[in-house]
Amino acid sequence: MNLREKLTFGVKGGVNISNVWDEQGQDFEADRKVGFAGGVFLGIPLGPVFGLQPEIMLSQKGFQATGTLLSLPYSFTRTTTYLDIPLQLQIKPVEMITLLAGPQYSYLLKERNVYTFDANSTAQEEEFNNDNPRKNILGFIVGADINISHLVLSGRACWDFQSNNGDGTSSTPRYKNQWLQFTAGFRF
Repeated sequence: MNLREKLTFGVKGGVNISNVWDEQGQDFEADRKVGFAGGVFLGIPLGPVFGLQPEIMLSQKGFQATGTLLSLPYSFTRTTTYLDIPLQLQIKPVEMITLLAGPQYSYLLKERNVYTFDANSTAQEEEFNNDNPRKNILGFIVGADINISHLVLSGRACWDFQSNNGDGTSSTPRYKNQWLQFTAGFRF
């Protein structure tokens, strides 16, 4: 059954392997973090080779970091939960492969921070709490789907265009999200 020219709807779930990079070059080292990714997608054919694929995904991102703040060592873990809405162009060279690329809008739903300081102080914790995260972020996503009948195995690489810092005044690390996403799904 060739589904390349049919309107399809599907559900998928899997993992994000996320990290960030510090765009200000501060004394900051980030390590990857694994989180949940899941949601729904719609395949809209524009012919046998091209189509559009909007998605709505619940996506956990974040990072783990170590560094120094006011000459004291710290470790920091940030877990963010986003509602991601990518709008991807589909290129379907063969029935089993779909290549995807496009912009992604992300809305921050929840943020959880865990701090460990060598010498814990309210002033240091307050610096992190004053970080003004941006709620709306634009990014870019590329990937591929392997289609086996109604089963869809997906891989994505994603980068945010905008930093997560809302007003640019915080002294905590200013960063942009980057992540790999691996999911399995079913299309109807």
